[in-house]
Amino acid sequence: MPIHTAPLHHAGVAAESLEVSWDGGQFVLIIAPKGLVACGVVDPAVMNRFGAAVAVARGTPEHPLVTAGDLLAARVAEVTEAAAARGIAAGMTGADALARLG
Repeated sequence: MPIHTAPLHHAGVAAESLEVSWDGGQFVLIIAPKGLVACGVVDPAVMNRFGAAVAVARGTPEHPLVTAGDLLAARVAEVTEAAAARGIAAGMTGADALARLG
């Protein structure tokens, strides 16, 4: 049951990655100064209630999001209102979203 955290520097943003896996599943998050880039384990509706800026990308069984690199390369599928206010939109990459959360 590995849990891995690591500093992540991308596009001038200092962030922290969290990669968690267990037999049969995993999730990955990037925690930035002003919000999160996350896999589908995070519910944007819940995060909206807290005013959090969150960009959610979703993997597939064939291409799961396992590493921070996977998340940076993935396309954002859904955003919270606070993320949208920072210029983050569905279709952009996780890397582009992270750049707006610095």
